[in-house]
This record gives sequence, C-alpha cells and structure tokens, in this order.
Amino acid sequence: MPKRSASTRAGDFQSPLVASEGSGRRLGVAGTGALSRRQFSRTLAGAATASAFAPFQIRAAAKSPAKRKRVALVTTIVRKFSHGQHFVDRLLEGYGWHGRHHESPLDLVSLYVEQFPETDVTHDRCRRHGTKLFPTIAEALTLGTSRLAVDGVLIIGEHGDYPRDAKGQPLYPRFRFFKDVVKTFERTNAAVPVFQDKHFAMDWREAQETYRDAQRLGFPLMAGSSLPVTWRIPAIEVPLGTPLVESVGVGYGHHGYYDIHTIETAQCMSERRAGGEVGVKSVQAFKNEAVWKLLAERESTRRLCLAALNRSQTLKPLPGYTFAEPTIAHLQRVSPFAVAYVFEHLDGLRTTIFHFNGTGTVFSRDTAALNDFSYAGLTQSGDVLSTLMFLPMPPTMTTLASFFSPLVNHIERMVLTGQTSWPIERNYLTTGMTLFAVDSLFAAGAKLSTPDLRIRYQPTSGPHFWLG
Repeated sequence: MPKRSASTRAGDFQSPLVASEGSGRRLGVAGTGALSRRQFSRTLAGAATASAFAPFQIRAAAKSPAKRKRVALVTTIVRKFSHGQHFVDRLLEGYGWHGRHHESPLDLVSLYVEQFPETDVTHDRCRRHGTKLFPTIAEALTLGTSRLAVDGVLIIGEHGDYPRDAKGQPLYPRFRFFKDVVKTFERTNAAVPVFQDKHFAMDWREAQETYRDAQRLGFPLMAGSSLPVTWRIPAIEVPLGTPLVESVGVGYGHHGYYDIHTIETAQCMSERRAGGEVGVKSVQAFKNEAVWKLLAERESTRRLCLAALNRSQTLKPLPGYTFAEPTIAHLQRVSPFAVAYVFEHLDGLRTTIFHFNGTGTVFSRDTAALNDFSYAGLTQSGDVLSTLMFLPMPPTMTTLASFFSPLVNHIERMVLTGQTSWPIERNYLTTGMTLFAVDSLFAAGAKLSTPDLRIRYQPTSGPHFWLG
C-alpha cells in the first residue's frame, strides 16, 4: 500500500495568530483548567446559550455605507441538491434565519462551473440574477481583468462525474481548484478569504500543500462540512476546558469521502477539552466482525456508542417494529456491514468513529442502519454528554437542505470581517484523520503511526452551531 508522504519535519504544528486585514490584502510571505463535576453540569447547557446568536450576527452589513463585498464561486457542478446549488442559491436568493428571511450581504458576481449535465441549473441562475459565468477560474476571480476583482472565494469541489481511486475515493478536483485560486493570487499580488467545502483533498501531500499555501500567503482559509454548525438535539456545547477522556461519533456513509462528516462531528466537540487539541499519534480501522469484537472488549467505548445511538432518530427497527432499543445485538442484526476507526490522540484521548452501513456489502443510504450523525463524550469524572447533529437530508426528510444555511452564514462573516470562525487547523487535522483512516482500512486494519498529524491548536469560544 502506498504510504502518505511524511512532512518535511514530523514536528508539532502550532496554530498561528493572524492579524485581521481587509479583503484584497497585498501578499506577504509569511490551556484552561479542568472543571469540577458540579461546574460541568452547571455550564453544559449554559455554554450553548450564552452569546448564542453572536457568531451569526452580521451587523455591519445593514449599517455600513461601504460598497457591498463581492465573491466568486468555483464548483464542479450546479444541479438540484448538489453542494454547488446549495451555496449558489443561498448567496443569490437568501435563506431563512432566526425567524426571518436573510438576504446575503455578499454579491455573488462570478461563477466557474466545470460540468454541465442535463439537470444543470447554472444558466438559469445566471439569467435570473445576472451572475457571470466564466470559462476559467482566473477569469472568475479577476472578472476578466488583470487584477483580483472579488473580496472572497468559495471552492465547492463536491458532486459531478469524476473517476475514483483504488480505495473508492472520488477524485474531486478540490486541490486543482485551490491551486488555480492561489496562482491567481500570486499573479495579481493580492489575496482574499477562501472557503473550501469539506476536507482539503483526497491526497495527503495535496492537503499539506493547501495548508502551507494559505499560511505562506497569509489569507484567511476556512473549510469543513455542515456537521459542526447544524442544529444539535439537545443544543449543547462542550464547555471549554472539559476533561474529556474519550469521544465517539456514530454515523453512516461511504468510506473516503463521507467519513469526514462523522470525524468532524467528534472533533468539533473533542477539541474543546482541557488543553485544547494536541494532535493524533495513530489510527486503526476495523471492519465487520472486528467492530463487534472492539465493542465487546472496550466497555467505555460501548457505553458511548450506545449513548450516541440513543440520540439517533433514524435507527432501523426489526421488521414489524416501529422502534428499536439500541443494543449491540440489535446492531449486529440490522448492520452486519460496519466500519470503525480508532484515533489515539497525543494527550491520551481516544476517538472512535462508527459507521453502521446496514445489510449491503457496499454502502447505500437505502440499506444503511441509520441516516444521521450523533456524538457522545466521556469526562474524567464519568459523566457522559451526548447530542444529535441534526442533518435532515432532502428530499426524504425536507425539501431544502437548511443545514447549509449556518455554513453560508459563517462564510459571509469571514468575508465581511477577515476572521474565520474556527481554526483552519481543525480541518487540516480532520483531513488527515480521514485520509489515514482509509489507508488503514485498505491495509487490512493495520495500525498506522501518524507523525504528520501532530497538529496543535486551541478552539475558538463559539458556539458555532445553529440555535435559530
């Protein structure tokens, strides 16, 4: 099996402190104490509600006489329910937000779209709103001129007709898109905030270059999926400094590109532990019978897995039943197809990710044992906290993927302020966790050392998830 390339030095990455600057900046090469059980219980719900709406307020947009900021969107495809469509429509037509219709304070002025299937809606949106479609990424960012002409860039490299690698990962052109953006920044000697959907790339060397380019050129980079920012049931946040000792994320999906959802579900909670994030030293994958053996041997992991499953709203019952009590025996019946990833962090925290993909031999949403994502964490004093990241998927659960709205809101805030809502190191780490986990899976469950994932950072205070 090909190995991920090592970084130049297998040392610790420290999250840098980057001063905020306005859009179009000129380029330059560039722990808290543990909580007591009583404090933990008192602050668990309070952490989610104190300043609950603050991360999403864009006050300057309504009052400032300044010129509206313009953004370009680079994507693979824009058809109904594609990620490209979700972002394009929210920027052009707005979205529901805290009991009112929110119109974006940004102007989507240009698009680069790579593929146009029969179901394409790109041209319809361009006609409806006057947005220009350009044949190259460079032209979309410069509006056909010799200078950078936008205040922000969105890269949406998801969906479309692309080949898969030997591990089944779709080779979406996220890195190619990103490099074209970086080349345009370098050519115009200017840079603006960039958002990249989901994880950086399907290749670790490309992911490393993505992170290093952003650090080298000094532009704000934000990335990720909707999981950390969607609704939570219950609406809890892990208080900063919580002495977590173990985390479990439970979900579903095809390995290689859906794993990021469950990994982000766990990481956005785990990073808030005492000391912050210190990096991951190893990963090991388990499949089918090995998953059940793992659950049988690790009592705390089993306890957390069942706690997370008790938050699920979609766990399949047996035929003739409307409800199923989550038990290991039940999981074995409804999901003989199961995958787990165990991540050992450098401070001793253990994160385990479970995908209960149902009765098929390959993933299908129709045969998966569940269709949602949940989290459970164990504190040093034995308390368990758990929640569901509520992600109602269209068209079966909703007519609109509303969980994209808080993600777009964070992007709007980044472009307006030049500040990212969370450290990009979270996404650098979760990209590596995803890629190395798939490597372990395709190495028959070998335990892999991950010196490249010694990525340290401190979380921002939040909360970042949607309470509206």
